[in-house]
Amino acid sequence: MRRILAFCIATVTLAACAPGTTSGGGSAEQVEDKTLTYLYFTDGPDEQATRSLIADYEKKTGVKVDLQIVPFDNLEQRLQARLSGGNAPDVARLTDISPFRSDLLDLNKYQKAALDGQFIDGANAYIKGPAGELLGVPSDLTMNGPLVNVDQFKKAGVSLPDVSKPWKWDEMVTAAQKVQKANKTQYAIAMDVSGHRFSTMLSQFGTTFFSADGTSVGLDPQKATAAVKKFADLNASGVMPADLWLQAGTKYKAANEIFLAQQTPVYLTGNWQVSAFAKDATFTWAAAPNPCQEECGGFPGGKFMVSFKQSKRQQAAADFIAYMNSKESQERLAKEANFLPTRKDLIASGVDYPQRDADMKVFLADVSRTPQQDFATAYSPAFAATAKAAVEALGKVLAKSQSPEQAVEAIRAGAEKALKDTK
Repeated sequence: MRRILAFCIATVTLAACAPGTTSGGGSAEQVEDKTLTYLYFTDGPDEQATRSLIADYEKKTGVKVDLQIVPFDNLEQRLQARLSGGNAPDVARLTDISPFRSDLLDLNKYQKAALDGQFIDGANAYIKGPAGELLGVPSDLTMNGPLVNVDQFKKAGVSLPDVSKPWKWDEMVTAAQKVQKANKTQYAIAMDVSGHRFSTMLSQFGTTFFSADGTSVGLDPQKATAAVKKFADLNASGVMPADLWLQAGTKYKAANEIFLAQQTPVYLTGNWQVSAFAKDATFTWAAAPNPCQEECGGFPGGKFMVSFKQSKRQQAAADFIAYMNSKESQERLAKEANFLPTRKDLIASGVDYPQRDADMKVFLADVSRTPQQDFATAYSPAFAATAKAAVEALGKVLAKSQSPEQAVEAIRAGAEKALKDTK
């Protein structure tokens, strides 16, 4: 009996004293098992940085973290199956918390002081429950933007835009076509098959899916039609690879292979590619500021860390999330994986990146140019479904089975349905 009592005291003390965290209430640790399961997908460079942070956490706390890596395309289905089977992970990394909102643990029960109010305000409406519950933590911020093949631009004698003076859209297209012609590349510009990536273009043309408070459809038909027409024209003329979108259907498909094969001088993607390309690219490349039209800037995104009501280790799960999202941990992850932080204190102080610092600062500069309404759209519970509707509609335009005007009507209808479903 004394041995059991001593073990329980040690376990509770360990959970309450995890480094970088302060226990903010809630029940005692539910089970004696000191192994946490962390369901995770990787963008590439973040995996080793995450494993390194986990290793330090394990050494400092004695808590074992079972990192369970799954393909991103499989993540939602696998997690839904585990929840249905009563086998939820203790912690998960997600891009969309909306499908799991009713299953999520209120982190404020255990880590309110360490987590609540520490992150970008634009995420609040998304990560908070109706009674102020903290259902997730934004663990990193992404920013969409172009990467360019510097070698090919130099060969063509075409100048890159200054960070403080971005291209206009037509200027970017003209520059890319000159480079394409000089280097005989297959395309001039490539864009990932993604409603999130196309949202960047919508924003630059002056509109986005939802209103500034995220509660109603904000898509301006005239501005959205102009963006869709430009996108369709670029694909029809061969400036962009139409087959990439047509073959992908509604599934996400990156255009990184086209860029790495030097078959396009401009790649519309985001900062998560910086670390990977630093390793994989065989040519000189750089980040460029997003092109402007009616607006400048990019489009935000990111990942979230959550726990679940089903977890038998809720206290330890909340402690782990607090540790991974402390100022020190987020700064370390940002530096090692070339990510952008979500903590207000780190955004205010900035991050000096040991690798590709100039490129990361281009993305950071675009954060301040990005319209605030974009954050409401990106973090809306209705965004994922609307983005899928946009990809489907754009595919029909490229297949010539739908006009740009009809595509915008379909996107608006998708946005309205998605908002209705979330309510």
